[in-house]
Amino acid sequence: QVQLVESGGGLVQPGGSLRLSCVVSGATVEYYTIGWFRQAPGKEREFVSSILWSGGESDYADSVRGRFTISRDNAENTVSLRMHSLKVEDAAVYYCAADKRGYFRNEAAARRVSSYDSWGQGTQVTVSS
Repeated sequence: QVQLVESGGGLVQPGGSLRLSCVVSGATVEYYTIGWFRQAPGKEREFVSSILWSGGESDYADSVRGRFTISRDNAENTVSLRMHSLKVEDAAVYYCAADKRGYFRNEAAARRVSSYDSWGQGTQVTVSS
């Protein structure tokens, strides 16, 4: 079973930047998709971004495209989410998740919460002046 540990959340002013990290361990993740999701109070968990570990193909929610960048570091087994031009509406708990069948799924599947087998504990991002 893969383990995921997020870090990097915090308080930032609107327009600021943060970098979230997700350390992945416990399994060979070559065929995995690693996704970032977020959940604000009273709202459903929503897709933010994903990356296919083997080829590096990435996807973004329309609400973050152009502001967020996902990347992976094979040597460190880490997936990072760089967030720029943060908005108040970006505030949420951010979760890292792993889909062990990601290589065999399409982009639409990678956006679904139900596609992911393992989840981290989450890291809080607060955007406020």
